[in-house]
Amino acid sequence: MEFCPKCGAMMLPVEGVLTCNTCGYSDKAGNTEEYEGITIGEHESEETVKMLGEDIEMRSTVKEVCPECGHDEAYYELKQTRSGDEAPTRFFECAKCKHKWRAYD
Repeated sequence: MEFCPKCGAMMLPVEGVLTCNTCGYSDKAGNTEEYEGITIGEHESEETVKMLGEDIEMRSTVKEVCPECGHDEAYYELKQTRSGDEAPTRFFECAKCKHKWRAYD
């Protein structure tokens, strides 16, 4: 299994070249033979990895006004970026223009 040296995501074979689905980095020298025809159980799978957040239905939304375009819906996630006794940081992404921002409590 190979990981992208730029962003750390798993690299997958695309037309014989290991490619990162997250940032687009590709490694033409990588060995893709060990990844071709990966099977799960007894069924061959064309797509073996599901990237979280690609399906909009899987992401949480909230009524939050985008500071860039004024749209009133955003995707959000909470991350503990400071010490455990402080509130988590809220990260937002506008559902319309994809602008990203954060909020602290």
